[in-house]
Amino acid sequence: MSVSRRGFLVGGLAAGTGLVSARPVLGQTKAAPPAQGAAASKAVYLTGDGVVLSDVERIQELGRLMGKYDKPGDVYLAGGVVTELEHKMAEMLGKEDAAFLPTGTLANNLAVRVLCGDHRHALVQHESHLYLDEADSASLLSGINLVPLAAGKAAPSYEEVVAAIDSAEHGPYPLAVGAISLESPVRRANGASVPYALAEKISTLARSKGIGMHWDGARALLLSGTEGFDLGRYSALFDTVYVSLYKYLGAPFGAVLAGNQATIAKVRELRHAYGGLIYHGWQSALPALAALPGFQERFIAARAAGDRLFEGLQAAGGFEIKRVPDGSNITVVEVSPARGTNLQTRLAKADVHVRPVVDGKMLIWVNETIVRQSTQELVRTFTGTA
Repeated sequence: MSVSRRGFLVGGLAAGTGLVSARPVLGQTKAAPPAQGAAASKAVYLTGDGVVLSDVERIQELGRLMGKYDKPGDVYLAGGVVTELEHKMAEMLGKEDAAFLPTGTLANNLAVRVLCGDHRHALVQHESHLYLDEADSASLLSGINLVPLAAGKAAPSYEEVVAAIDSAEHGPYPLAVGAISLESPVRRANGASVPYALAEKISTLARSKGIGMHWDGARALLLSGTEGFDLGRYSALFDTVYVSLYKYLGAPFGAVLAGNQATIAKVRELRHAYGGLIYHGWQSALPALAALPGFQERFIAARAAGDRLFEGLQAAGGFEIKRVPDGSNITVVEVSPARGTNLQTRLAKADVHVRPVVDGKMLIWVNETIVRQSTQELVRTFTGTA
C-alpha cells in the first residue's frame, strides 16, 4: 500500500506525539479555565467588526482555548479543530462541505475559478473586494474576465445583471457567463447588504442559465438580527459561500469556503496549487471554532445595545443618526461642533475607542464589545455628562 507524504506525516504525528487526530475532535473537550485578559475587559472598540486583542492577549487566549481540547492540531489542514471547524461551518451554512483557506482573497478566487470552469467571464460588484482589493488575481491567475457592475453602489439592480448577461451572450463574439459573485455586506459601502429579494431574483436567473453563484459573505454573520435575515435561507441562494474567520470570530487569519462536495474537492486541489496548503491552521481554527456557538445570539444582543446607544445619542441632541440603507453593523453619526470638541479624547479616557470625526461625521461599528459598558455609561461619556 502506497502512503503519501501528507498521509505519512498525519499518521506519524498522531501516533508519535499525540498532536493531531485525523478525525474531528468532537466529544474530546474538557473543562476550560475561567476567561482571562481581554474577556474581562471593559474596553469598547467601536472601530471595527470584532474584538480587538493585543498580541499578548491573543497568545493568552489561544493558550486558554488549548485547555479545552486534547488534540487540537492538524497537519496540512487535515484533522483536529480545522476539520471540526469545516464541519461546523458547512452545517451552519447548509452546505455539504467546507474547506479552510488561509485568506479570503484565496477563497474568492478559488470559488469563481471553480464555478466558472471553462466560461471565464464573471459578473461582480464594482465596489467588491474581489474587484478592487485582490490585485487582479482572478485575471492573472485564472484568466477570468471580471465585469464590474454598479459603480458607487452596494449592489447592481436586477436589470443591470440581465443587461450584462445579455451583452455577453449576444455580443459580436458571444460569451457564456460562468459565475456571478455578490459581496454582502459590502465594506466599501459602509456595510450595506444585498437584500434577500434582489439576491433571490439574481440567483433564480443565474440558475436558469447554468451560471454559478458565489457569496462573498466575509461579514455574513454581521447581518444577524437585521430585518428578515436568515443565514441558511440566504446561503441557499449560492453555490459557494465564503466566511471570514478573523474579522469578528477572533482568529488571527483565515477563511472558510463552503459548497457541495464536488466543488469543495476541486477547491482543495487548487488550494495546494495556489500555495495555500499551509502546514498548520489550528491556531486560526481554534479561536474561530470557540467563537461560533452562540455568536449570532451574541451579535443580536450587541445590535440591540447599539440601537439603544443611538437612541440615547439622538435624544441627547448634537448627534444625528443616519442609518445605512440595508445596513449591517456600521452607522453614520453626524456630530455637531460642540459635541465634537474633545470627543475622541474624552471617550478614550473611558476606554471607549472610536474613529475620528471627519467632515462632521463619525462611523460607528457595532460589535460584541459594545455590551461591556451600559448604554447609560456610553451615552454619558459621548455627551460629556459622566
